[in-house]
Amino acid sequence: MIRKTRLYTPGPTPLLPAAQFAMAAADIHHRTAEFRTLFQKVLAQLKVFVGTKNDVLLLSSSGTGAMEAAVTNLTSPGDRVLVLTAGKFGERWTGLVKAFGCEPDVVTAPYGQTFNLAQIRAALKPEHKAVFVQATETSTAVRHDIEAIAKLIKEANSQALLIVDGITGLGTTHFDVDGWGIDVLIGGSQKAVMIPPGLAYLSVSERAWAAMETTKNPRYYFDLRKERKNAVKGESAYTPAVALVAGLGAALDYIAGQAGGDLEKGRIALVNNAQVNAAATRAGLTALGFTLFAPTAPAAAATAVAVPEGMDSGAVVKALKSRFALVIANGQGEMQGKIFRVAHLGFFDYLDTVALLGAMEHIAKDTLKLPVVYGQAIEAAQRVYAEAAKQ
Repeated sequence: MIRKTRLYTPGPTPLLPAAQFAMAAADIHHRTAEFRTLFQKVLAQLKVFVGTKNDVLLLSSSGTGAMEAAVTNLTSPGDRVLVLTAGKFGERWTGLVKAFGCEPDVVTAPYGQTFNLAQIRAALKPEHKAVFVQATETSTAVRHDIEAIAKLIKEANSQALLIVDGITGLGTTHFDVDGWGIDVLIGGSQKAVMIPPGLAYLSVSERAWAAMETTKNPRYYFDLRKERKNAVKGESAYTPAVALVAGLGAALDYIAGQAGGDLEKGRIALVNNAQVNAAATRAGLTALGFTLFAPTAPAAAATAVAVPEGMDSGAVVKALKSRFALVIANGQGEMQGKIFRVAHLGFFDYLDTVALLGAMEHIAKDTLKLPVVYGQAIEAAQRVYAEAAKQ
């Protein structure tokens, strides 16, 4: 039988065909009027996509490059900072701030859970220069309540900058960047914007810009002040990933086109799409007898599922790929072999969810020996979709 490869990983995600065409045709030099026009257009679109009036910058790097830029531009050696970590990417913040000489106080939550706000409140100190957190912890498919964390920081009269890794949160979660007071919000190209890895983008508040004038950590390639200065002219400080910028412009045009050309409404529709697909997937998998790994704070970017004791989640990953050419993600780090993860962000529609659940019915029955009745996962998903379609 024909097997069509389907990618359900939380990055890279399926590529948008229009973006692929735009990248293939992007044989332009980056110091020309043609590229400057494109670059300025994309930067303006990114402000709408992020949902902010703050500057949004574009870096030729993975999302981790923007995470590093946030640390190097906004801290000095010896600074006390607060890191909120509940998974592998929260742990990345801890590693980054230590690499640049900061002194982190760390609030942790168990894998699969989110933070206790009282614990954060108790840990937050007047001397903290910044708070680092994920919007979505991709390694465990947990969504953190950024609005509540931002409110807590304000209520404490803290001057700490709030720096949020939204790499899988953007396009799957509704943010009020300016209203909540997020100082830096980071995104990545291989996630909800449906193009290959290689670009990171981040919004930067005026408070953050002011802080950069006094911070002392070294920076060169990731000097955000250089990028801001050059962006006004429609240029990047260094050679940009031209084809990816063209692809990003096409992807943002596509998102706007899903709402009659209104990018803000298109962004909202993209988030809602991810949330419906995530809810339908959770309903379908639990109907098959699976246990959700993050039941109390599930993300819309991806769903994490625990496998029964004594079973390796890699067996599910391998069975889906070998039988259906369907690619999902195993757990990361200490969760490898214990959970599998299914993505919903970006270029996924409801019929992709149906396809996944149809395949999972066979794997659950034949590989995991669960008492499956064909159609039970899809029926549960259909009910979620039907309810959402009424709204």
